[in-house]
Amino acid sequence: MKNLPQSNYGSALEAIRNLKMKYGSTWNSINTNNAARMVAQNRFKTGLDIAKYTAGIMREDMAAYDADSSNYTQSLGCWHGFIAQQNMIAVKKHHKTTSKRYLYLSGWMVAALRSEFGPLPDQSMHEKTAVPALIEEIYDFLRQADAIELNDLFRRLENGEDVQDRIDNFETHIVPIIADIDAGFGNEEATYLLAKKMIQAGACAIQIENQVSDAKQCGHQDGKVTVPHEDFIAKLNAVRYAFLELGIDDGIIVARTDSEGAGLTQKLPVSQKPGDLASQYLAFVDADEIAIEDAKEDDVLIKRDGKLVRPVRLPNGLYKFKEGSNIDRVVLDCITSLQNGADLLWIETPTPNIKQIAHMVNRIKQVVPNAKLAYNNSPSFNWTLSFRNQVFEEMLNEGENMTAYDRNNLMDVQYDSSELSFRADMKIRKFQADAAREAGIFHHLITLPTYHTTALNMNNLTEGYYGKEGMLAYVKGVQRQEIRKGVSCVKHQRMAGSDLGDDHKTFFAGDKALKAGGEKNTSNQFEVKTPNKKVETKLGEVA
Repeated sequence: MKNLPQSNYGSALEAIRNLKMKYGSTWNSINTNNAARMVAQNRFKTGLDIAKYTAGIMREDMAAYDADSSNYTQSLGCWHGFIAQQNMIAVKKHHKTTSKRYLYLSGWMVAALRSEFGPLPDQSMHEKTAVPALIEEIYDFLRQADAIELNDLFRRLENGEDVQDRIDNFETHIVPIIADIDAGFGNEEATYLLAKKMIQAGACAIQIENQVSDAKQCGHQDGKVTVPHEDFIAKLNAVRYAFLELGIDDGIIVARTDSEGAGLTQKLPVSQKPGDLASQYLAFVDADEIAIEDAKEDDVLIKRDGKLVRPVRLPNGLYKFKEGSNIDRVVLDCITSLQNGADLLWIETPTPNIKQIAHMVNRIKQVVPNAKLAYNNSPSFNWTLSFRNQVFEEMLNEGENMTAYDRNNLMDVQYDSSELSFRADMKIRKFQADAAREAGIFHHLITLPTYHTTALNMNNLTEGYYGKEGMLAYVKGVQRQEIRKGVSCVKHQRMAGSDLGDDHKTFFAGDKALKAGGEKNTSNQFEVKTPNKKVETKLGEVA
């Protein structure tokens, strides 16, 4: 499955030869080998090719997880194509395969970093077109990574190295993107139109949440307002129709419920008969029993269990849910979504607690046994504090003397080498595997890691560069590390496509080509002249 969309160099050679025979002498200047090489270096011609290919990967991975929960998948959120590219290049270098590694496109990061309005909160205020534009950008950079690595291999082949097998069995940097469509940016027609743009850009998996689109809030903030099930089902249908219209039969829908932290609804659905979805939703709405003579003019009243009740309504017209109903609402939301076309679930939680997640998932599995989650390993959680608190409770229950710890200050550096810290860090390290096994989590993602890594690295470089270290801060903290760790972009001209462009110019113009890769190219300084062949190989490849 995973090699189906990739062009074979041999078949490309044959196709170009046939074309040259068909068009005769007018094609004499086209070199068959060069043309076939370029075909092989661009194995995905459109975003729909990518969506079809990556949807197949996700379906295979979901089946593998159902068979064995250790086959969970992972991703990191990226806000630029270059970051996504370097992510996948590093994955191939360190782990030898991109298998079960995806990319996540966060609506939060699009709002904060990609909007023409400037930095925005995660409230769906950014341009909806920014989302498909970022998907397209990411896949442009991943295709470039393919072209650069294959170009290097073809150069080595021409120099007599035996790399034909690596060319024939080349693993692409193209991986699935789970793309955040927020609450759909409008009504169901608006959701359908945006979903189409996202799919055409290459998205095989679209995550949509059950908040009111024009009142959407970040899942880790207050003020969330959810919609009745019928409204959300309409948007699930809109996304599915978009997939089907574009021929992505295996497209993945991730249904996200924010009900765990949401206490409000914008409207009361119409119940057609007792016990239907609308009736179940209305049962969660907080209401006070009232006599008809005590009702105010224009009050909204509901008959519940033979009694007249008045829903609790805020001054802004929003209705409140009953306190303590959130988990029951999550379970009903998830079951309903899975029964109406969703493939994966997303549950936002207040902390990364496996037992709490499993409690909800196990209730869902009683109705839908193969229910699976995509889970946000969110930077909005204080992971250190959360797990130290969990371990503190465990140690206390085990009879440990905990007087050496200040429960109100467990983040303190003094505890970093303690038994509590060791046990907490072990839990964090094992969290994804444990949650995959115990809480039905198929896909673990971090929404905003590259937002934070960018900020942290700039903080560290700025501290030294503008201080006493000066240029040494960059050389020691960045460039020297890139060289020694074989980071591909240390030769940034090459990473931007300079060597690839030189070869293309040679194809097009022959000996007349003006090339950048000559003796005076300062990138030659990064050719490692030591017996350490392993480092030479790392610097010479995008791998």
